[in-house]
This record gives sequence, C-alpha cells and structure tokens, in this order.
Amino acid sequence: MKLSTVLKSTACFAVLAGVTLAATGADAQERVRWKMGSTYAGSLTQLGTLGKRVDERIDAVSGGNIQIKFYEPGALVPALEVFDAVSSGSIDAAFSTPGYWAGKVPALQLFGAVPFGPQAGEYLAWVKFGGGQEIFDELYGRHGIKSLFCGLIAPEASGWFAKEINSPEDLKGLKMRFFGLGAKVMEKLGVSTQLLAGGDIYPALELGTIDATEFSMPAIDLKLGFHQVAKYYYFPGWHQQSTLFDLMINKEKWDKLSDTQKAQIESVCADNIGYGFAEGEAIQFSALKELQEKGVQIKKWSPEMLDTMRTAWEEVASEMSAEDADFKIAYDSLQSFRTDYKIWKDIGYLD
Repeated sequence: MKLSTVLKSTACFAVLAGVTLAATGADAQERVRWKMGSTYAGSLTQLGTLGKRVDERIDAVSGGNIQIKFYEPGALVPALEVFDAVSSGSIDAAFSTPGYWAGKVPALQLFGAVPFGPQAGEYLAWVKFGGGQEIFDELYGRHGIKSLFCGLIAPEASGWFAKEINSPEDLKGLKMRFFGLGAKVMEKLGVSTQLLAGGDIYPALELGTIDATEFSMPAIDLKLGFHQVAKYYYFPGWHQQSTLFDLMINKEKWDKLSDTQKAQIESVCADNIGYGFAEGEAIQFSALKELQEKGVQIKKWSPEMLDTMRTAWEEVASEMSAEDADFKIAYDSLQSFRTDYKIWKDIGYLD
C-alpha cells in the first residue's frame, strides 16, 4: 500500500472516530421529549408565536437532543390550568405569564406586569440584577416549578370600550375583562372585572357578557377582531408598560437535565426576550394605521384620569402588601430598585 493511501486511510479513521465520540457524548445526555402547554393560541401574534418559537429554537440549538413540543390551549389542559398541571408533573412545561396566577401566588403578578410600573429595560434590570430573580425562583420553587423568563413585549393598550370614557364616573358599573393587578385598580373605580382567556373575549363582547376589555397591544388586538364590537381604544397602557412571559417547567424534570441542556434552554429563552421586544416595537404602528382605517377611535387618557388610576393603584399595592408577606417582599424590592434607578433614568434618558 502506498504511503499516501495509508495517510488518507488514517485521516478518515480519525474523522470517523471523532464523529463517533461526538455522537456518544450527545447520547450520554438523556434525550428530552417534553410536552408544553400554552395559555395562548399558537397563531396569536407574539403571545402565541413566541411560545412556538421556543419549540423551534430549542430543537435547532440542541441539535434535536431537546424537543419541547408546543400544544394549543386545551389540547393538554385548559389554558388557565397549566400552572397546576406543571406543578403536579402531568405536563412537562407551559408557556404563559406569571400575571395569570393571582389566585395561587399573588406576588407572582409583580413579575408579569405592574401598573404604572417599569418599562422593559428597567424591568429586566430589576429581575436580573436587582433581586427580582431570587424572589421569583423562591415563589415558583415552593410549587415544584422552575420557571424561566422567556418573553417580553412593549406597552399594551389599556382598553376597548363601546362608548367614550371621559371621567371616572363613566367607568362605574361596567363589566370588563381585565388582567392582573390592573383589574384590582379597575375594581377600585367601580368596574366589575373578570379574567378571560384570549379566545373567550370576542364572544363575550359580542354577546354583551362584558361591556369592555383590555388584552394586549394593537397588532395582537387587531388579530382578535375587537374593533368589530368596540370602537374606542384607549392608551397608554398604564397597567402594562411592559409584560414578561415565562416558560414553566416541572422542577423534578428540570433538575434531571444536564448542565448543557439547562444552558441551552436558558439561552433560547434569553434570545426569545430580545426577539419578542424588538418584534413588538416594530409591528404596532402599521396595526394602529389599519385600526384607524377601520373606524377605531384612538384615545389617550387625560392626566386627570391617569392620576385617578395611579392613586387607586397605590391603594391596591398598599392593601396587598399588608395582606400577603410575599407580595410585600417583592413589591418593596421593586420599589427600592426603582427609587435608585430613577437617579440614572432622570439623567441618562431624554424625557
């Protein structure tokens, strides 16, 4: 055999050996095949598509070693029952927002959206570097859940109404779908609120079960068709200046992952945060133009109305802090961070 042939054969053997070793290393990690529930339909702009993106990206990033299959709301469990399902291990994971779990862990609402709260940069700063993450982990951990922040969107609208709202008196007696802590503010102002999943809102408006609703930002609300049954659309979204989403994972199953697998899922979620925020900022103006073309009246709350809502929120925050020790810990942490952050915000940013 010629020397060149021997060298080529040796080189090929080395390459094949390397491939075999790499494959063995991948196989050493137990393959993950999880089912992921969702509180949002996969076709819903951002809220659902960000959940589906987790499915797609983790498969690519892990080379197929991790598959977290997205299931539509109701396919595994009802949309608003995913917390208990993940906690018990009946499903592996779920894509949602912490703000939905007011009845289980009131303090988690502060990690979904906060009335008159921080915008995206400040919110992430508190979570990642201001103590928020540690509180978040503790709250979920008690329920057997490991949750990763896995999405972020910009300000929402604050509501669709069938009639113009000019004073606090105009709110009294309304039946309205409202999310999270903002619902408690509206209740202070005489509104009867209820929490409905996204797919249940339009029928409730159409049938008159509710008189008004808030849900999300223009590009998302447009897709749900609220403009067909309500023509007054109010801004700014005082109740949700930014909204965080999370990937809840059964903690026992999370703990069994290798460090590499955990890092891959964490990396996908971190990427999803940046992607979601940028996408949300890019698609709102075209949606607003289309809504105006459809006859929607875009309204801004007066300073007086916003002051009334802010006062009501301060009362709510004080009451909830007195009632729930965990809420107080999380809220005090956020407020302390915001006080310090204001030193930077006031000098570093244009008004």
